[in-house]
Amino acid sequence: MNKLTKLPFLFIPVLLLLLLFAGVSVAQSGENELLRIIAFGAHPDDCEINAGGVAAMWAAQGHAFRCVSLTNGDIGHFGMSGGELALRRMQEVEAAAEILGISTRVFDIHDGELMPTLENRKEVAREIRNWQADIVMVHRRYDYHADHRYSGVLVDDAIILVEAKFFTPDTPPLPRSPVVLYYDDRFQRPLPFVPDIVVSIDDVVDQKRAALEQMPSQFSDKDSWTYGRAENVPEDEETRLRLRIDALMNRNVSIADRFRTNLVELYGEEAGNSIQYAEAFQLSEFGRQVTVDELMQLFPGFD
Repeated sequence: MNKLTKLPFLFIPVLLLLLLFAGVSVAQSGENELLRIIAFGAHPDDCEINAGGVAAMWAAQGHAFRCVSLTNGDIGHFGMSGGELALRRMQEVEAAAEILGISTRVFDIHDGELMPTLENRKEVAREIRNWQADIVMVHRRYDYHADHRYSGVLVDDAIILVEAKFFTPDTPPLPRSPVVLYYDDRFQRPLPFVPDIVVSIDDVVDQKRAALEQMPSQFSDKDSWTYGRAENVPEDEETRLRLRIDALMNRNVSIADRFRTNLVELYGEEAGNSIQYAEAFQLSEFGRQVTVDELMQLFPGFD
């Protein structure tokens, strides 16, 4: 056997070593892969209220988080409406997004007029595809507000199609279905919210509060303050805004208290009992199915 015929045999051990090191590199890069999360809300503020804490935590780790409002919020105020209010609310969520370290988009659909049409389903699918989302968040379809309900319906209906090559072929299909998660709510009928993951946001409470404070058109208007049901409304706008934000942050305290057992299971007894503020999410059956352990690997804040 001459030297030339021996060369392939000499290269085999070297080739195996190269493949071994390549495999290690691929495995390590997979563990450190950055996620892309998109969170839909019915109005400008819904995404920030329901997922602003985890958004800030993901963003701090370098992951890409995007809030999308499916309506422009142009009637959610007692003193103004139309284009003036829509522009103001868009500017407010942009300011909030800057604080959270995320991106944001507002659809040009009138507040109160979101419908689960085919065209809107296509737009939602395009948004998920263009973001190449690993995780999608949205309201459940059981809610007091039609815009909230139809946001859930549109995302639920779009998820099955984001992998379909010839649905909205102007956008690239996803390589696999994203994980879909629903925001926490208190509605019991027809089905109550059951959390699959509850996340401590104690480390970013001030950041979330600061983001919500960028939305005075939603929370400080005197005539609509606490949705017109409050007595002795403070005269000072700054006080109204502070008290309303306090109430919103107390929702996160309530979530931690309601799901204390979940927090203990996820964080351990000592840490779980010490958590003050939390956000909770339920896994949708329409997206990619993952275990609780896998959710803990996807979400920030878990060891």
